Amino acid sequence: MDAFLRKFFPEVYQQMKADTGVSNYCRFNSQLLTAFTSSLYVSGLVTMFLASSVTARYGRRPSMVVAGTAIIAGATFGAAAVDLPMVILGRALLGIGLGFGNQAVPLYLSEMAPPSLRGGFSNGFQLCVGLGSLAAQLVNFGTEKINGGWGWRVSLAVTAVPAGLLTVGALFLPETPNSLVQQGKDHHRVRVLL
Repeated sequence: MDAFLRKFFPEVYQQMKADTGVSNYCRFNSQLLTAFTSSLYVSGLVTMFLASSVTARYGRRPSMVVAGTAIIAGATFGAAAVDLPMVILGRALLGIGLGFGNQAVPLYLSEMAPPSLRGGFSNGFQLCVGLGSLAAQLVNFGTEKINGGWGWRVSLAVTAVPAGLLTVGALFLPETPNSLVQQGKDHHRVRVLL
């Protein structure tokens, strides 16, 4: 979005406008743009390693709540950003949320799904990730048309909607029996869930 580039990456915006045949960010030599882009992926990668031990120790539900909360915080920082460090912090928080979510949600689904439907639940998760990417592209397409240059804020803020659903939903879900056994909980309680 032009308004976003003008605000946070003016040199990239000027290069892009100077060469109208170029629209790919990867063609610009900007360390700040690289830091912005990679902050989500690096924080998500690092978080994946931490999230597995947190999920094993505290459970799948708390990890899903952490995921949703981190994404909501990242969306809030991104949408309210006034400078580049704030945008990068928002992206890093989104990465943390994705790291926890991509670790805990498929694990939860596979542990709670009936054995005959586990593959379908796992594929359903991947389908939802793909549909989420499509929805994000459609939101970006629509918000790019908003006059006044604030459409990028709406685009970043909308990220909080599915994260809010994940967070609230996780609060009402039961913990998985495998998680309760890992945590050393009462085996009678685990037997009731089975």
